[in-house]
Amino acid sequence: MKFRRFHVADRIVYRKTKSSEHPGQRARLIAPASNGDLYSYCVDKYWVVESVFPDGTLLAKTRRGKVHRLNHNDPNLRHATLLESIFNRSVFPSSVAISDSPTVDLV
Repeated sequence: MKFRRFHVADRIVYRKTKSSEHPGQRARLIAPASNGDLYSYCVDKYWVVESVFPDGTLLAKTRRGKVHRLNHNDPNLRHATLLESIFNRSVFPSSVAISDSPTVDLV
């Protein structure tokens, strides 16, 4: 597999798996559960790299200020394409600024 290099301020897309009774508009790969009460689906999350560590992990910041720690070789993580960066620029965080007390979620 090709080594993916991430830098601070890179726009990234993380495909997150979720489940609920009512998938939203951005839901993809929708599949019903065996009993039919829930649906499992994927949602693309648009984040910006806040910092990169030497061990291959990176901190990604959401539009609302949450911070997630991700591994660079996570199969759900990829760079945003040029078209995604242009057409979806409103869903990416506007700036990369380290907050005073970030909330870190291990994904």
